[in-house]
Amino acid sequence: MSNKEVKAALKSARDAIRNKEYKEALKHCKAVLKQEKNNYNAWVFIGLAAAELEQPDQAKGAYKKAIELEPNQLLAWQGLANLYEKPNQIDVKGDLADVYKKLLELYESGDKQKWCDVCNKLVELYHQEKKYVEVAETWQKLIRMKEEEGVEKAELHQLWKKMIHLLKDSTKNQDNKTGQLLLTAFIHALHSAETVPGEDHQNLYKEFIQCLSKFPHEVGRLEKACDDMMALYPTVSYPLEVLCLHFIQSGTLSEKALHCFSKLLEMDANSGPGIIGFGIKCLKENKYKEAVQNLTEGLQKTNQCPAAWHYLAEAQMKIHEHRNAVLSCNQVLEALGTPEGPNLRWKNLALQLKAESLIKIADADAAEEAIKALEQIVDGNSDPVVSALRGQAYLNKGLVDQASKISQELLLSHPDLAEAHALEGFIHYSQKSYEQAEKSFLNAIERKAGTAEYHQYLGLTYWFMSDETKKDKGKALTQFLKAAKLDSYLGSAFCYLGNYYRDIAGDKSRARGCYKKAFELDETDEESGTAAVSLSVELGDMDTALSILNEVTEKARPGTAKWAWLHRGLYYLRTGQPSQAVSDLQAALRADPKDSNCWESLGEAYFNRGSYSTALKSFRKASELNPGLVYSIYRAAALEQILGKYENAIATYQQILKKTENYVPALKG
Repeated sequence: MSNKEVKAALKSARDAIRNKEYKEALKHCKAVLKQEKNNYNAWVFIGLAAAELEQPDQAKGAYKKAIELEPNQLLAWQGLANLYEKPNQIDVKGDLADVYKKLLELYESGDKQKWCDVCNKLVELYHQEKKYVEVAETWQKLIRMKEEEGVEKAELHQLWKKMIHLLKDSTKNQDNKTGQLLLTAFIHALHSAETVPGEDHQNLYKEFIQCLSKFPHEVGRLEKACDDMMALYPTVSYPLEVLCLHFIQSGTLSEKALHCFSKLLEMDANSGPGIIGFGIKCLKENKYKEAVQNLTEGLQKTNQCPAAWHYLAEAQMKIHEHRNAVLSCNQVLEALGTPEGPNLRWKNLALQLKAESLIKIADADAAEEAIKALEQIVDGNSDPVVSALRGQAYLNKGLVDQASKISQELLLSHPDLAEAHALEGFIHYSQKSYEQAEKSFLNAIERKAGTAEYHQYLGLTYWFMSDETKKDKGKALTQFLKAAKLDSYLGSAFCYLGNYYRDIAGDKSRARGCYKKAFELDETDEESGTAAVSLSVELGDMDTALSILNEVTEKARPGTAKWAWLHRGLYYLRTGQPSQAVSDLQAALRADPKDSNCWESLGEAYFNRGSYSTALKSFRKASELNPGLVYSIYRAAALEQILGKYENAIATYQQILKKTENYVPALKG
């Protein structure tokens, strides 16, 4: 075949391809290759025809042969790109990326538009593969190309914005290089914005700040960006909110942080981060109830803030709301998920605080949960304070041997640790070894004198040690006073002071004041509530007694606060108000249906109201629950007599006289 015939055959192949006669084209190409086996165009046409005939392997081989012959010719590379772009081609994305890179190289000095088209395709391919560094570097080449062409500022701005869009998901990977490329795109986009200040620029700034807040190592840039945005947009609260959340999450309470909290609340009194910031300030100033109130309110508006939940738990612990503190710690742990870096610190703190709260609840189930929480603390085994907490949890669970083992190990390895001596004291106290407990608590106080709990337990140790130490003002009383002074929310310390003033000093008025204070601090403390009411009655101060009882019964859920309903019911009974007495005594029985004395009092209230049949049922119920209640049996007999049931009455009177021969009311009946 002559040279002329080769050209004619190639022309025929080209025409056949144009007419979609692909098999015919292949014949012409094969004829050429018999004559010239290294004919570039023939191999390219075979690739084209084979691709159209759904013969991808043959097409790929032909294109690669052509590339081998002429590596810097466009046609074969374009054909290979078209082949790999077909939807039926799988596992070729890596090869396609290499083809695009070669095409960029070939187009660079020639067709700029085609270069840009291929560049866009390559970026899209990298984006699908989540190869964000390659996305960024390739897109930057496109931007440089456009800059060299002298593109308009507006188009450049859009290109930088597109780069931000392409990289925005990369922050999940926390890849430093990609992160820096993304931040660079933001800075260029902000600088190339046409209208400053303006809505587009403002929204872009918000996105930039939001992006910076995801990078823990970019604290300086975050603060600067927030300051710069505040200067440009002084009425927009967003940068301040981000800055406040940053200070909250970092645990920083600097002058700048306090200034930001105040400024944000001035701009928006309902701002969640601002209210949370104020709550943290209250916590640091020992205004614990105010702290709980503000942190709770702030978290209702901004609940995805683990550090704020931790501060709330801390404040709740300070006012001894231990169950609420556990719930807040759970919120921290839920919000953090599986943390790394700075958030790991918050997780460890939350787990320790949760364990402390559960230990204060002091039942076996809570102790088990506390042990589980402590096990999750990273490097917790090497922390002696965590070990001491574990010892307390074991003790609460009744595992004295395990607690003692931890105590002994800690005293050997950390003899100056207050918590080690306190744990030893708790163990001795639980075993009623009061003299040893006294030594341990004194050692703990020597090392950490500001812990109210140590003074309280030392006071209790003296209280139970002997009558002498109980009565000695310098012993139990002094320690209870110190505990109450160190922790003004420690209700139990005030309860013990009440016990001292009532039982030892005989000062009813002062005792009543202590019990009242204890009950105000902890409304679940029935002992203090009952004592405050009883002493108020003894002191003739019914107003105080009733105010306490009214407050409790108003808040009480059905089936709770028996002691308050019972006390108020008995008061109404004594003061001739039987209908009110019936209502309150019924409420007391809903809390404890098996209280025979309560049934007897209810019977008396019904009797005084004139409801004899119901009174009879109540007295019978009381005597069923407690056959030794002679008065209830007598009242039942008397009511049977009043109701004309004489035979029953006689039988009941005789029943009483069998047990108590000289029971005058029964003889009289």
